[in-house]
Amino acid sequence: MTDLEREIRRTFADAGVQGGLHAVPLGGPAREVGVDPDEPVLMASVYKVPLLVAFCRRVDAGELDPREQVTVDPAERTAGPTGLSVLRDPVTTSWRDLASSMITVSDNAAADVLLRRVGLERVNEALRDLGLERTRVLGSTADVYRSLVTDTAAADTVAAFRALTSNDAVPAVRAYDAVLASATTPRDMTGLLDAIWSDRAASPQQCRFARELLGAQAWQHRLRSGFPPDGVRVAGKTGTLAALRNEIGVVQFDGERPVAVAVFTRAARAEAVLPRADAVIGQAARLAVTDLRSGRL
Repeated sequence: MTDLEREIRRTFADAGVQGGLHAVPLGGPAREVGVDPDEPVLMASVYKVPLLVAFCRRVDAGELDPREQVTVDPAERTAGPTGLSVLRDPVTTSWRDLASSMITVSDNAAADVLLRRVGLERVNEALRDLGLERTRVLGSTADVYRSLVTDTAAADTVAAFRALTSNDAVPAVRAYDAVLASATTPRDMTGLLDAIWSDRAASPQQCRFARELLGAQAWQHRLRSGFPPDGVRVAGKTGTLAALRNEIGVVQFDGERPVAVAVFTRAARAEAVLPRADAVIGQAARLAVTDLRSGRL
């Protein structure tokens, strides 16, 4: 174990989380930084990035018109804290704007509507085509919520999350099992980012669209918090499910090669709000990126 790996593990422990990490410069052979980079981790909303890639590929194939209008009814929306999930009236928008909301504010309702249109098999087909053999998406956010209600014997999703975020007992739920839930590895996710940044994931036009959405993500409290406000661009996608807090993204200092980073954590405590568990994602990423930059990428 290297001194850097020990420092990153210590940083995770000080924040009260278990964590896995992989960081690698994009654009050719280079050093990498890893903390259990090939161990299975739970995706939570990070699954929306493979879904975005599958959407882009269907657009490329002419199977889906990104400008086609779709109406989303409140009764059919997946619960969530952002986007269409919190709106009360029917919304008519385009498929690509659903994709935009799915990535920029992690809109659960938009993602589940888009997944029904794209198809779960197409998502996993895209992952296989890109050689990401240790990544699989098993269902939508609504599927996860239904499993939580069943596994916690709760009356509804709100009660299920209340049970999940209690420190009195840790319920055994499928959503926390990398065998039974959508899972990946940190290395697979930096590989996915590499495919998007190198225009291999889809056409150059659609990869540019994906990069723009990831660059417009609203959340700044995880990966972005580890880097200076000026002279560096960060594009990414978070994932959250109770004790799980993740983010994958690309960090690029002005005039340097971009670095793909994937950080996946599970907190020892179950509270929904744990600022240190959020911030450690940026702290760990900064340690990895700083080491990789030591030779000036």
